[in-house]
Amino acid sequence: MSIQNPSASRSGATTIDGVPADAVSLLATDHADVAELFDEYEALVDSEAGDEERQALAERICAMLTAHSTIEEEIFYPAAREALEEQSLLDEAEVEHATAKDLIEQIQSMDPTDELYDAKVKVLGEYVNHHVQEEEIEIFPRCQSAEMDLEGLAEELSARKEELMEELGMTGEE
Repeated sequence: MSIQNPSASRSGATTIDGVPADAVSLLATDHADVAELFDEYEALVDSEAGDEERQALAERICAMLTAHSTIEEEIFYPAAREALEEQSLLDEAEVEHATAKDLIEQIQSMDPTDELYDAKVKVLGEYVNHHVQEEEIEIFPRCQSAEMDLEGLAEELSARKEELMEELGMTGEE
């Protein structure tokens, strides 16, 4: 299984020196990239692909989600909390992250031959899709309307994401 450079966007978002133009674009690009990986995983399951191929893709999904949720929690959500009056959406997002992290831990501790492995990856995808919809429909528009430095945040998010992906062994591999 080849692992593409995680900082290369498949969605074609506008970039400045390879970094999406603003934080919302960067996060939305991550959302699109991981949705595509979940689709690839489902196709592997349907094709009855080998265990190693499914596990490698599941590990890639888990690493991308781990990095993405970390940059949101460390950088984006705190900035959004300062700029937005409505805090309950951010509270819900953080609870959703905790649940996703629990599923990620379960998947990472399993073998692809284990009962429910594919089901847990599928449920993680469905759960992430729900979370993404809430962010993109409710949180991101509010952030775009608020007094947030979305361009500056994009640089911070991108740099931290690169660090995390390197720590997770997911950079520079094609």
